[in-house]
Amino acid sequence: MKRRGFIKKVGLGSTLLGLTGGMSLQAMGKETRSAPTFNMDFAPHFGMFRNHAPGGIIDELKFMADQGFRSFEDNGMLKRSVEEQEQIGKTLDQLGMRMGVFVIEGGDNWKTSLTTGKQEFMDTFLKTCRESVEVAKRVNAKWMTVVPGYFDRSLPMGIQTAHVIEAMKRGAEIFEPHGLTMVMEPLSDNPDLFLRHADQTFMICQAVGSPACKILYDIYHMQRNEGNLIANMEKCWDEIAYIQIGDNPGRKEPGTGEINYENVFNYIHDKGFKGVMGMEHGNALPGKEGELSLIEAYRKVDVTV
Repeated sequence: MKRRGFIKKVGLGSTLLGLTGGMSLQAMGKETRSAPTFNMDFAPHFGMFRNHAPGGIIDELKFMADQGFRSFEDNGMLKRSVEEQEQIGKTLDQLGMRMGVFVIEGGDNWKTSLTTGKQEFMDTFLKTCRESVEVAKRVNAKWMTVVPGYFDRSLPMGIQTAHVIEAMKRGAEIFEPHGLTMVMEPLSDNPDLFLRHADQTFMICQAVGSPACKILYDIYHMQRNEGNLIANMEKCWDEIAYIQIGDNPGRKEPGTGEINYENVFNYIHDKGFKGVMGMEHGNALPGKEGELSLIEAYRKVDVTV
């Protein structure tokens, strides 16, 4: 019987067998997993399973691995202490997990917009890029999220685009020698944000022309901003290096909204994508029940191999 069919038949209880047997056991320096490993490389974030890991973030990483997740992402990694970063990196290595994205520009930094061309903003961005190289080494990260900032109403769109391209070129010069990649994320949170569409991001990546500058395609944001997900991904596929997930409306796990994630994931798998797929959303239900329901939702849409 195919794995997906089996999981759907046995239901939540046996799918999450690892929950009844405690945390993972050590075997030859690596953690073994109680639940089947996901075929797609889904990456949870801290807080998603806090009710099953009251001991803190290291226990939460172990719980993620125990449930079959192979990667993890943390937007706030850059703000953590060196000691905590090193502890996370060591734990990921022990668990055999990959580190997904952390944010180097965006969030609180949106107002220091790279669209303006102001030297002070460029200097801050490049300083953060250099700091991020050292953080990436501690946690063995390969991808860092960049949001260029707000649309500047005092400047034509072409001028703003040129400023962003120049900033990305300068950032790529820092990251490329280390094999690291900035992934620019078009967003739907605020209509005043400069970067909103996949084709716009594709154009910038093409202009930068570096493996260190690619697209973070967040399916939730792109469903809100442009829809036609598979066709638009196909047009931009050569520049997509990282994918994030969230159903719409509500920005919760697959199956809670309108997106046909089973079809989208089959498309991504058929394209041969081997990268990380960040679970950039909240839990639809609270508590332990909500966390188990979230895991089961991903079992239902995971591809069959």
